[in-house]
Amino acid sequence: MLAKVIFDDGEHKWIVLARDASKPDSVIDTNQFLIVSHGDALMLDPGGTEVFPAVLAATSDTLDLTQITTFFASHQDPDVFSSLPLWLGLCPTAKAYVPKIWTGFVAHFGVEYVQSFVPIADEGGALPVGNRGKTLQMIPAHYCHASGNYSVYDPHAKILFSGDVGAALLPDDAQDLYVQDFEKHTQYMKGFHQRWMPSNEAKNAWVRRVRQLDIQQLCPQHGSIFRGEQVKQFLDWLEGLEVGLAIHHVDPHANSTDGK
Repeated sequence: MLAKVIFDDGEHKWIVLARDASKPDSVIDTNQFLIVSHGDALMLDPGGTEVFPAVLAATSDTLDLTQITTFFASHQDPDVFSSLPLWLGLCPTAKAYVPKIWTGFVAHFGVEYVQSFVPIADEGGALPVGNRGKTLQMIPAHYCHASGNYSVYDPHAKILFSGDVGAALLPDDAQDLYVQDFEKHTQYMKGFHQRWMPSNEAKNAWVRRVRQLDIQQLCPQHGSIFRGEQVKQFLDWLEGLEVGLAIHHVDPHANSTDGK
């Protein structure tokens, strides 16, 4: 598994763990992100049980597991956090930030660890990282794939972890960590977003919200990272994309209306 530093100012660092060549073909590829700030570490969407050995090995090569104080789950899917009992078994004092509406569902992955949960309110809020008072912003992304869902913005690194927003289902031989050709890349995103994003209203509300942020890198949980001008390209593309199309597969008479 690739472990690459994508931001580092000497005291605050982002690391992406990705491109697990050893994963089973039947398991979707995922990106895990570590944020190390003044020696303490936070892991965003640490992944599923099937990729845990590779993620653990890559993480152990990067830092001491005792540095991990916090986990964050953007939503309830198994590829996000079915590895919960494995990670909290290794890091028993760590806290796990979980969307409030999904805590009872995520508990099915390991009910013995619910005392470690920190429920995230619908409006989001501050996500502490490190021991110097630095905080990230949990940005609501509700109905952008999941009814309780969040992105995480780091104003210091100017990085947005977007979860499944911006996800791409890449070919098995894809190796590029960053998007190289935006127009070509859209073919790997279009179907995913049209099926997994149910609401144009919710999707465009998220776009309006994140346009207000200074984002230099936009990092999804699947696929490649957008940087620089590609961030605006992606937001423009997403805003113009009609989503929630599965209803037309089962009800050809369904009408598409603005905001629905």
